Amino acid sequence: MPTSKPTNIRWLIVAMLVSLVFLAHFNRASISVAGTEKFIGVDKLSAVEMGRVYFVFLLIYTIGMLPGGWLIDHLGTRWAMTAMGLGLGFCAAMTGVLGWFGLAIYALYLPLLLIRGLAGAACVPLHPGAARSVSLWIPISRRSTANGLVTGGALVGIALSYPVFGWMMDRIDWPAAFVIAGAALMICALIWFVLSADDPASHRRSNLAERELVVKEVGLVPRTRATLPEVLELFRNRSLVLLTLSYGALSYVQYLFFNWIEYYLEEEMHLPKSESREASFIILISMAIGMACGGWVSDRLCRWLGHSIGCRIMAFAGMGLCAVFSLLGVATKEPQSVVWCFSLSLGSLGLCEGIFWTTAPALEKRSGGLACALLNTGGNGVGMFAPLLTPMIAEAFGWSSAVVVACVVCTIGGMLWLGIRSPSSAAPEATKPEPEA
Repeated sequence: MPTSKPTNIRWLIVAMLVSLVFLAHFNRASISVAGTEKFIGVDKLSAVEMGRVYFVFLLIYTIGMLPGGWLIDHLGTRWAMTAMGLGLGFCAAMTGVLGWFGLAIYALYLPLLLIRGLAGAACVPLHPGAARSVSLWIPISRRSTANGLVTGGALVGIALSYPVFGWMMDRIDWPAAFVIAGAALMICALIWFVLSADDPASHRRSNLAERELVVKEVGLVPRTRATLPEVLELFRNRSLVLLTLSYGALSYVQYLFFNWIEYYLEEEMHLPKSESREASFIILISMAIGMACGGWVSDRLCRWLGHSIGCRIMAFAGMGLCAVFSLLGVATKEPQSVVWCFSLSLGSLGLCEGIFWTTAPALEKRSGGLACALLNTGGNGVGMFAPLLTPMIAEAFGWSSAVVVACVVCTIGGMLWLGIRSPSSAAPEATKPEPEA
């Protein structure tokens, strides 16, 4: 037994992951802020052209997810997350450099397509790498808390991109704003590279007590270079497939709100632009709060009831309440009530975000990066239909019907947890709380 208390390097790792995810999503979302205010308009780019710029990022990002997961397992999370930060930051900075060339906005169409495609490829390790790092550093009794904080950082980055990046463009113009935002992410990636490690055993500042604490629950999981049969084996893991489909359902609702909430508030609720932006910010921040709180609650439920049962309860509660509050939101016509209902809806959905990223690597311990990549592939693959289907359903049957469809999808996704069982913690005794440092 170690005589000293565990060091807290594992929580330094989580803090750096939160920072990386925050800045990465700030840079990802900044292109849409610039698109609305600077790139779309007469003698500039059309909304359709700008939509293709947005889409090419998501397309490459989704296609590259499984190969990226393989690389995460092969190279380790230290190198994978460093490459992500440097690559995405460089692409963001290059977007700004385009503006310094003096080209007309309409001439930026093809360069933006190329840069955003490269940015999508660079961004592949972001969430699978972060979740894999958490699975190797944090005992499962605290893992949903850590994942909730990390994914919450993403939502804060998205929400703050509208007021902060907009303010930056007002003060220093859009080219300099992109360069500064990209440089900040690159600096954060270099700090990560210097201060992080793949696991406690390879970190020079982690003491024996911390290493034993983590190894006791996580185990020694060596890097793996998965073969093609091993990759295909992921699709025969019933729980992992159901988890991926469930996360796709969650992402469908997320993408609906991310892409259409401001439009809904302006066009359907007739809110002024300034008020709709403020309301959209509040709604998105509520999800970030839900993610952080949900991770904390999930860990406690799992310690009491076991991982599988605790996660099911969180999924039923979070996805079920999301559907209920969304229905209440479209049923009322008073703008303030709509904002409250939608905030509670996304906040409820955020409650169960962490359990997905905790469960995926637990289901495939040797290929945890690939498992997280498969999860994110399903999330983006299903989620990307929301921006396409939502306006089509709304035009044919009304916006209430589009939200009802999302609620049905969300409810089905929650019910899929009935078939998901994590082998890492079948009984409550397997998830005893870690000792305090």
